[in-house]
Amino acid sequence: MPIRRTAALLLPLLLATACVHSPSNDATNATRNWADAGQMVLVTTVDWDSTNGELRRYERDGSGWKQIGGASDIVVGRTGTAWGIGLNAKHGEGPVKREGDGKAPAGVFSIGPAFGYADSARTGLDYKAMGGNDWCIDVPDSVYYNQIIDRSLVKAPLLDQSSEPMRRDIHANGDQRYREGFVIEHNAANTRNAGSCIFAHLWSAPGTTTAGCTAMAPANMEVLLAWLDAKRKPVFVQLPQAQYMQLRTEWNLPLVSTKESAR
Repeated sequence: MPIRRTAALLLPLLLATACVHSPSNDATNATRNWADAGQMVLVTTVDWDSTNGELRRYERDGSGWKQIGGASDIVVGRTGTAWGIGLNAKHGEGPVKREGDGKAPAGVFSIGPAFGYADSARTGLDYKAMGGNDWCIDVPDSVYYNQIIDRSLVKAPLLDQSSEPMRRDIHANGDQRYREGFVIEHNAANTRNAGSCIFAHLWSAPGTTTAGCTAMAPANMEVLLAWLDAKRKPVFVQLPQAQYMQLRTEWNLPLVSTKESAR
């Protein structure tokens, strides 16, 4: 049975190869940042502008990765993806994520706590039940930028300007998108204007994009949460296909299977 945990009040928020050259020192050092990861959630999209993609799960098998189950459909930001700030040391060519750009972050990211509307969840991640006063602060000038806080207990200027209530069912006409989800730890240092409040959460409908998160069907989220285990130091990898192929060997990422089980 997966472990249920309660997260702290203040949650830091912190996805054959064309590369034939030897890995650079930057790439080697970056790979060490997730060398002990035992689980990987992999999201690939067609290109930077794509808003749809596929999610796969992997477990470390010796020095490599073994796929668990088949691929499932996801949606990303309304304007696609852009390089985020994650565990990878540097980004390559392509757009760079900024606050409010409608792009989901690309790179390798730690997976943070799970959250939701229920008191508990079946997951091996830390879990925080959201209340009506829990908000994720997306105001770059706030000292709590890119953090989830209880606004009834934490007082600071600019908190009332945030547009990210974690109980969207209460504050956004019954919206269920945050009923289940988890934190993707993009911009863990809370760098101003670099993007905030990045989650994996439920989609409102198939094909409906997000403001910068990665969303999926409720049934797929349920499976994903039950499988994820914080003790295995899971990572979230999100890349367009071309960038994935270029970086696969250097970053020790799995070779995506062309034979999938049913979604």
